[in-house]
Amino acid sequence: MKPAVLPRHGPRRSRLLVVDANGRVTHHAGADLPRFVRPGDLIVANDAATLPASLDATHVRTGKPVEVRLAGRRSLAPDAVTGFTAVVFGAGDYRTPTEHRLTPPILAVGETLVVGPLRAAIAAVHHPRLVDIRFHDSVGEIWAALARHGRPIQYSYIQEPLAVWDTWTSIASQPVAFEAPSAGFILDWTTVRALRARHASVASITHAAGLSSTGDADLDRLLPLDEPYVIPPTTAALINRTNQCGGRVLAIGTTVVRALEHAACGPGRVTSGAGVATGRIGAQTELLIVDGIVSGMHERGTSHYELLRAFQEDDALARMAAEAEKHEYRAHEFGDAVFMERCTRVDDADHERARNCDRVPRSLAGT
Repeated sequence: MKPAVLPRHGPRRSRLLVVDANGRVTHHAGADLPRFVRPGDLIVANDAATLPASLDATHVRTGKPVEVRLAGRRSLAPDAVTGFTAVVFGAGDYRTPTEHRLTPPILAVGETLVVGPLRAAIAAVHHPRLVDIRFHDSVGEIWAALARHGRPIQYSYIQEPLAVWDTWTSIASQPVAFEAPSAGFILDWTTVRALRARHASVASITHAAGLSSTGDADLDRLLPLDEPYVIPPTTAALINRTNQCGGRVLAIGTTVVRALEHAACGPGRVTSGAGVATGRIGAQTELLIVDGIVSGMHERGTSHYELLRAFQEDDALARMAAEAEKHEYRAHEFGDAVFMERCTRVDDADHERARNCDRVPRSLAGT
């Protein structure tokens, strides 16, 4: 699949490939998403805004320029910005594909990277390109420097420099993501109203979406890195109520799936609060919470594609990929989307509970 090369927001001009519970593949417009939502369903989206997480820096010992891509943190608290996991490249910028980027100088614990007015110590080295860094500056100084000196993480297939707001979805709120939670680009407020008109509920979580690629095969096998999230009490209550009433929980993006499944405290039940999503979801994962997903078009072998294997058998995914290639769907963060139901059947008793249950409040948590 060819990548989309221009930013977009909302379903306009996007396409939607639908894979139903029986593995049948059909083609639709992005604006058709509400048609596939049932009364009593709950749609959960990631409201994280994207940080300007690409930083030009200097490796003090060698004096060489490097690019630091912030890639992880342990908490979403606004004052928890002194320490990050980061991927470091040698000289260059996004115009060079990540797999062709120069390696950085040899990095060692205790060495210093200078980012604008900030100084960051290397606290751990996990790989020649993957380190933990800790800023010596105040929280206010760090936020100001990120805003002034940072840029959105960008890949070579995007031809023009991105503005940070190009990477924010329509429901973006707290700036905690390192890359855009891009499945959310299919949503705009017209779509939210249409979903509610279908007697479905819409809620949000906040999840620090991480890097989709490092250009290094060994590092890419580690993706996704551990990612912090927060599930509001209102969203947790809606999820638990939806399951009790026989509705479906539909995730907008892989980050939502990771957070909700990590927070599961039993089939159909999650706990609210902060957590850190660890591990990978794949073909062997038993999903406890999520019944369907809206995702971007992802290539085989990526962690995003592997997550889809928890929803559908490989033959259905192969048909999806073949149809996407045949009809020239666009991939990556500004591309087209797939709506995929989990290939398990909801029994008649569940549908009866959904008809008889009190209506779930149609709110957007956190707004």
